[in-house]
Amino acid sequence: MASKSLDPFALPRFLLLSLAASLLLSPSHARIPHRRPASSSADDQLVYLWPLPKLFRHGYRTLSVDPDLALDLQIPGGESLALSKAFERYRDLIFTQWERSAQRSYMDYDVNKLTVLVASNDDTLQFGVDESYTLSVGGGESFSVVNGAAIEANTVYGALRGLETFSQLCTPNTENKTVEIQKAPWYIEDEPRFSFRGLLIDTSRHYLPVNVIKQVIDAMSYAKLNVLHWHIVDEQSFPLEVPSYPNLWKGAYSKLERYTVEDAYEVVDFAKKRGIHIMAEVDVPGHGESWGAGYPDLWPCANCTEPLDVSKNFTFEVISGILTDMRKIFPFGLFHLGGDEVNTDCWNSTPHVKQWLQERNMTTKEAYQYFVLRAQKIATSLGWIPVNWEETFNTFKENLDLQTVVHNWLGPGVCPQAVAKGFRCIMSNQGVWYLDHLDVPWENFYNTEPLEGINNITQQKLVLGGEVCMWGEAVDTSNVQQTIWPRAAAAAERLWSSWEATSVGNLNTTVLPRLHYFRCLLNHRGIAAAPVTNKHAREAPYGPASCFLQ
Repeated sequence: MASKSLDPFALPRFLLLSLAASLLLSPSHARIPHRRPASSSADDQLVYLWPLPKLFRHGYRTLSVDPDLALDLQIPGGESLALSKAFERYRDLIFTQWERSAQRSYMDYDVNKLTVLVASNDDTLQFGVDESYTLSVGGGESFSVVNGAAIEANTVYGALRGLETFSQLCTPNTENKTVEIQKAPWYIEDEPRFSFRGLLIDTSRHYLPVNVIKQVIDAMSYAKLNVLHWHIVDEQSFPLEVPSYPNLWKGAYSKLERYTVEDAYEVVDFAKKRGIHIMAEVDVPGHGESWGAGYPDLWPCANCTEPLDVSKNFTFEVISGILTDMRKIFPFGLFHLGGDEVNTDCWNSTPHVKQWLQERNMTTKEAYQYFVLRAQKIATSLGWIPVNWEETFNTFKENLDLQTVVHNWLGPGVCPQAVAKGFRCIMSNQGVWYLDHLDVPWENFYNTEPLEGINNITQQKLVLGGEVCMWGEAVDTSNVQQTIWPRAAAAAERLWSSWEATSVGNLNTTVLPRLHYFRCLLNHRGIAAAPVTNKHAREAPYGPASCFLQ
């Protein structure tokens, strides 16, 4: 970890004002798109990697990187298409066209080869897959300069995380039109703190085109997030094709705002190549009004359109058909069944549902439990682990399937209760990790601790991680990226990096300059990340200034 105990080059404290002054006094930063701040004595002490690795050591040399950087892939079987394609993507991110065209045959580059050693060529993306890696540049622990860099990992996905870190070490020098690695030699050992590092997108409140979802996934990979929670449908629209029940997507806003089965496969494949799981969600029994556009019998009645009708077997036949079709598309082991915000008044006010309840001597609260548990059985029969919002746990924890992953959102304190009962938990406290709350600053995202209130080590292991949520009522293609980033990246470091590394010193000196840098990196990679420190998220810059100060 990058703490005092392991990192001999620990992050010192210094005044942000001095950094600002050094940047403003540098004339190049008004015009030249560097990816990190101008050098100063204070800045020289910071390590501009995001998220911060678990352990790292570095020197003080500068190495040049060959624009024709070669990949030496050493893996059982001799090749990995996923890693070869990833290397090509990262090489395009590292080198601009002018850097390649300006190469000189007489130059002797310090780093002309990246060796990637992977223990297994199995590219199965399972939950909890090993994402650890080591990265050495210019000699590793011996601190002797050699021609190359090396990533070692047990899996393809660990190697992908190492490629991201390597790319962040590479920065352009516009004066001599080369790419350099500063503070070399480097030795990094890294692995995530939590296995579940998520981001929710909501494509029911506003449709997001597939290419926009891909852009979100790309940005997630840069921050080392690894689960895209795809809240596909809700009461407003049902945009997904379901072959078993083809009229369901009549609930879409329009025929042009739909996802075909092929679209969904494409998103899953795109994400897998970046080491990212897709956790789909079908929220039942509430939030189901849009289902009735194609199948009105799913409504209790025309005047009372949700929750879905608990009294009809047809309701559960449709749910089974949806999940069976989706199981062919989404291989991730977790599936989200929602279960939140269920107002059961509709059941009591609809004569045939009320009669069904009376015949079974069942209250609406018990019917809610019955619905959730029956949906869970469908999911588990298909090999999924069910995830439910916390209301299910709060209402009938004694009867939930113990496999259930409880997804916190209403406020703090739920995960401690859930893990004490033996349930696994995902933390998404709306007060600090809801991205649609525009007045929540980056510091709140960064300081939030998923293990707060959980001191028992066994119970801590039941916290899978956390997720920031981009609910879609007030975002669409025009502003989704700048609402997500860079605040989601603040949570991403909390979920990846060790507690000791992320909780040392003044955030304005140890974290904020690095987050400024990462936001600028996202901008250079085509991600419309908003300024870090504006009063409200996604606001435009207040005036002229360096990217590294906004």
